[in-house]
Amino acid sequence: MTKSTFGRIIQYSSPYWWRIAISTVASIIVGSMDGAFAYLVEPLLKKIFSTKDLTIFTLLPLTVFLIFCVRAICRFLNDYFIRTAGELAVQDIRNDVYRNCMRLGLRFYHSQTTGGLMSRILSDVAVMQGGIANVVTGVCRDGFSAVSLLAVIFYRNWRLALITFVVIPVSVFFAQKLGKRIKRLSTESQEKMGDVAAILQETFSGIKVVKSFGLESWETGRFTAATGGYYHFVRRGIKYAALSAPITELITSLGISAVIWVGGKMVLDGTTTAAEFFSFLTAMALVYKPVKSLNNYYNTLQTSSGAAARIFEIIDEKPELMDAPDAIPLPRSRGDVEFCGVSFAYDDEPVLNSISLAAKSGEIVALVGPSGSGKSTLVSLLSRFYDVADGVIRVDGVDVRNIRMEDLVRQIALVDQEITLFNDTIANNIRYGNFRATDGEVEDAARAAYAHEFIATLPEGYATNIGDRGVRLSGGQRQRVCIARAILKDAPILILDEATSALDTESEQTVQKALNNLMTNRTTFVIAHRLSTILHAHKILVLDGGRIVEQGTHTGLLAQGGLYRRLCEMQFKDA
Repeated sequence: MTKSTFGRIIQYSSPYWWRIAISTVASIIVGSMDGAFAYLVEPLLKKIFSTKDLTIFTLLPLTVFLIFCVRAICRFLNDYFIRTAGELAVQDIRNDVYRNCMRLGLRFYHSQTTGGLMSRILSDVAVMQGGIANVVTGVCRDGFSAVSLLAVIFYRNWRLALITFVVIPVSVFFAQKLGKRIKRLSTESQEKMGDVAAILQETFSGIKVVKSFGLESWETGRFTAATGGYYHFVRRGIKYAALSAPITELITSLGISAVIWVGGKMVLDGTTTAAEFFSFLTAMALVYKPVKSLNNYYNTLQTSSGAAARIFEIIDEKPELMDAPDAIPLPRSRGDVEFCGVSFAYDDEPVLNSISLAAKSGEIVALVGPSGSGKSTLVSLLSRFYDVADGVIRVDGVDVRNIRMEDLVRQIALVDQEITLFNDTIANNIRYGNFRATDGEVEDAARAAYAHEFIATLPEGYATNIGDRGVRLSGGQRQRVCIARAILKDAPILILDEATSALDTESEQTVQKALNNLMTNRTTFVIAHRLSTILHAHKILVLDGGRIVEQGTHTGLLAQGGLYRRLCEMQFKDA
């Protein structure tokens, strides 16, 4: 893990310093007891076997039990407080990831898969969460244990200690080599998990299409291939992690063998006592366990590092659209909108070219034209989902880039062709337009949207949960809930993006009446697939190839005999 990544995790942990402090003190006690236990072996053996002190022999079992009682309590405090501190820190990280995602523009989302983002927020954070918690818990405890035991080793016999110490750097060297590979494989495996999550999101949200085309086997094969790709990287990571312990044990066995041979000779030569040698052996045997654990923690840290890097990439992503330093507040707008020489491109693909139009307060402006002519992009620029490449868009004479974004959002209500409802009650879905609205205001909005009648027939009325994406409602009912939401927002500018294109004739008539209520006294931009819905628009703009090629009223455009007339003839020829 890089210093910057680890430092940022420490920053997230700092608000919970007191938990970490309690855990650290407890871990010091746990670690120090290992050293104390090894140190006491020598005097205890002398007292019991040399001086035949039966008092110590009697008290020894009780002392050992009390030592392990204190150790158990301190270990609990260590694990509990460090893990809760880690959970709280990771919770803050996950919240920051989501918070920044909410600030990012649509261009960012178009460059990502939904499943990939979900994988980062859920899977990557979980990997980092488990890894960091285990590492911090273990490093504190095993680190102090190793230090105290090494102190006993050097105190008892520095010559034998040097033999013991030589193998530790060698094992650390191999751990670092394996750790680098584990980190790379962890990053790649998390990317593959993002692919798995993307397939899950796509198939579950589009299950009706999958089943209608009988592609269950195809999707199963695609999912199996994705999980196989994930396993490929995970398997290699497991292999390197599994190699770590055997290599460490093999290296340490050389040190143990050398110590036994040299130490045994020293006892036989009389340069050290058997009690001292057993005390040394006890400390040496105990020290290799925390050292091996520290090597394993290093591998775990590398795995967490790959996940943490992917998480901080999202946190560090800068919003494309920000308030200007001198952005001005905008109370309720009059609804005057003006496009002046507006051009826009997605990356290098031009979409709009020199668009100019004006809409006065209360006017209905219809946008028509072939698919891909730039209609939806034009209204997206008004909502400032993107910024114009050239030109300017003004609301009440003010450049939208100079209006505070929260104020601009309040001026515009959107009813989209892609109906978006949430797995919540009908009341809360309508209240999405204004969370401060009372139950009475919610019902008034539903009545204006011709939604109250069908809501009243539901088992729990406005408290009925409508399921994921409103699956328990019909298309017309879902659209009327969306219209009620827009009515409740009470914005002076309204965008209707093919709001009735997916409805049958009966549902369209009801929804159109609701839309008429919604459009009253509002500046409205209507993107129309069915031209019959815009016959009474004050102004109709015909787009083709990113340009306005015709504009006027329905009657005037028919008289021109251009693209609009041809579009009408194609739609109305049967009539």
